Order: sequence, then C-alpha cells, then structure tokens
Amino acid sequence: MLDHVSIQCADIKAGIAFYDTVLATLGGSRLMDFGEVVGYGSGSGSNAIPDFWVGAQSTGEGFRESHIAFRAPDRASVTAFFDAAVAAGAEVLHEPRLWREYHENYFGAFVRDPDGNNVEAVCHRPE
Repeated sequence: MLDHVSIQCADIKAGIAFYDTVLATLGGSRLMDFGEVVGYGSGSGSNAIPDFWVGAQSTGEGFRESHIAFRAPDRASVTAFFDAAVAAGAEVLHEPRLWREYHENYFGAFVRDPDGNNVEAVCHRPE
C-alpha cells in the first residue's frame, strides 16, 4: 500500500552505511544517490524506483521514533537482516521469531537503527 517512506538521520553517513548493509540482505540497494539523500529499492532499469529514502535531518527538534517494517522474501532473509544489523552495531529489540499474536506466519526481527528508529524485517510466508 505504501508508495515510499522517507526518514531523516541525525548522522547521515551512519544512516546510509546501516541501510546499505541491512537492505542488501533483503534484495534492496541504492537506486538514487544525491549525497545527503539516498533512495533505496529493488529492481533494475526503468522498473527501479526507490520506495525508501534516507536524508540528513533538516526539520524538527529532538527525536521522534519511527517504526519501519521491510518485507522479506523468506525467513532466512529476516535472520540475515538481523545478523547484518547486529554486526553493524544495531541495538537488538527482538530477535527473529514467530509472532503468532499478529498471525500464524508472521516471522519478524526488530532492531534500532543508528538514529534510534525501530526497524523490522518481516516475512508473512510459511517456512
């Protein structure tokens, strides 16, 4: 349902490095790079349209947590995302597991990105 999401990072270099690492585990990559604004997505050629953007913080004062859930193609990708995030220094919120309270096949992992946002990888498919 979402066309794209954009977040602001207090430390844009740390944010870009984090998302370069963790999104690669889900098949995502930089599709557009304007220095302090980077667009990520999957696909190639004319079908490659960014749906997740990070940019340098330019508005607001203080911190307002966001929750971002990236769809993973399978459970192994959720685990790879989690492992890459932890290796990149992310705070662990919830290790990969089934969240049956959401639905029978909801397999997700949650971490904090360098700015403190709650970032999740989730697979809705059975094993």
